[in-house]
Amino acid sequence: MLRAGLIGFPNAGKTTLFQLLTSARDAARPQGKADANVGIARVPDARLDKFAAMFTPKKTTPAVVEFADMAAGARTGTAGLVDVVAYRTANALLHVVRAFRDPSVPHAKETIDPLRDARQMEEELVLADLGIAEKRLERLEKDLKKSASPELKKEQETLVRCRAALEEGRSLRTLGLTGDEAKRLSGFQFLSGKPLLIVLNLDEADVPQADGAVARYGLTDFLGHTGAAAVPVCARIELEIAQLEAADAAAFMADLGLTSSGLDRVIRAAYDLLGYLSFFTVGEDECRAWSIPRQTPAVEAAGEIHSDIARGFIRAEVVAGERLLARGSFAACREHAELRLEGKDYLVQDGDVINFRHAT
Repeated sequence: MLRAGLIGFPNAGKTTLFQLLTSARDAARPQGKADANVGIARVPDARLDKFAAMFTPKKTTPAVVEFADMAAGARTGTAGLVDVVAYRTANALLHVVRAFRDPSVPHAKETIDPLRDARQMEEELVLADLGIAEKRLERLEKDLKKSASPELKKEQETLVRCRAALEEGRSLRTLGLTGDEAKRLSGFQFLSGKPLLIVLNLDEADVPQADGAVARYGLTDFLGHTGAAAVPVCARIELEIAQLEAADAAAFMADLGLTSSGLDRVIRAAYDLLGYLSFFTVGEDECRAWSIPRQTPAVEAAGEIHSDIARGFIRAEVVAGERLLARGSFAACREHAELRLEGKDYLVQDGDVINFRHAT
């Protein structure tokens, strides 16, 4: 399952956003993990909704993202995240940055400055990783004196490159590490190497100009230099929307000039940031969105459904989702030569609807 860790300084709205993303009631603290609350958010996808309307299945299953939010009182590092396992095992980090102005909720730094907070958190991530890199390099130096292993030497070279960047204050996500280099570092779970999404928590008065908020708060250059992305939301407004019936919520958003829920945009942005796409299996029993990394071959996508399907893979019947929705049936797509057969090495595309033929 895809995992995203929410980080942020006190009174930024992190826990409120977590509860909204996971609908609170879905949030649960797993046994043995007292340091974080974990909840599931469904990835909004209009295509899945349309497939469900077309096939009226017994069950509709969306793609999901797991969010982790530190529990109060957990053991932390300087930024409240360094020693928390839930963040190190996350596929991506979401930094909730305060931009709302509320005198009744004091900011730890006294003033509202999203760029300052974004920079400071980035520095904390870099410092945390630098400590880990230095410790591992010390150990490698001792191990290499005992045995000049080629693989250990390559690991040392990669870590030396990482240390140099970290000492310059640059995050590891900016290095463009190759597949082999990234694989060597995967066990360290470097925080600054994870994809980063800035969730800019706006003031209610800023909502009508939300699209320009990133530039207005001076974050454009920061995003460019760090390889991060950003989504502006207003947690206070989202809380009001969440308490309304669907029709009233739509009317409220229309009055504010919003075309979609901010929470939906955060979830969707987190999903895209992780480098994943969705393919679909559809029918009367179930319409389901499946999550896979981009550039995944068909046989591996089949394995997401069941290992037996991958093992007995014969062919994949594939049609682009928009063509199926436009034609209205598989038969019509077949008549127009839009339903095709693909082999194991076919790279699944976002929105593909697939039926896997396999030996039993």
